[in-house]
Amino acid sequence: MSPKKSSRPASKKKPVKAKAAAATKSSPTAAFEKLLRKTATQERYELKLYVTGTSPRSGQAIANVRALCEEHLAGRYDLEVIDIYQQPAVAVSEQIVAAPTLIKKFPAPTRRMIGDLSNPHKILIGLNIVAPATKTAWVEL
Repeated sequence: MSPKKSSRPASKKKPVKAKAAAATKSSPTAAFEKLLRKTATQERYELKLYVTGTSPRSGQAIANVRALCEEHLAGRYDLEVIDIYQQPAVAVSEQIVAAPTLIKKFPAPTRRMIGDLSNPHKILIGLNIVAPATKTAWVEL
């Protein structure tokens, strides 16, 4: 007697999906981080940089932000540079208290970074381009 053949062909995709679903259920954090990385590579960033005239500190902040955006967000960002000496009403409406100030409007959440923006790692974390390290400085003694 020959063995019975199933009328339904064996599917190799179902075990893979089951494994993926099991991995997702066992690690919701990993699934969230994967989704975050995927959306971070597709979203367009809307940035506003508030500066004070043509001071050296303002020029350095503009150069730092542009270089960082070109390296990590090439083609996926809109950067608007606003001189608060020429547009003080905009500074008041946005509640700018110090300059230079970089505001990330989109994607949410809105973030503000103040200073010359010379630390690229802090800017990348603030823009949610890279995840912060798992250890925090305040935990270490």
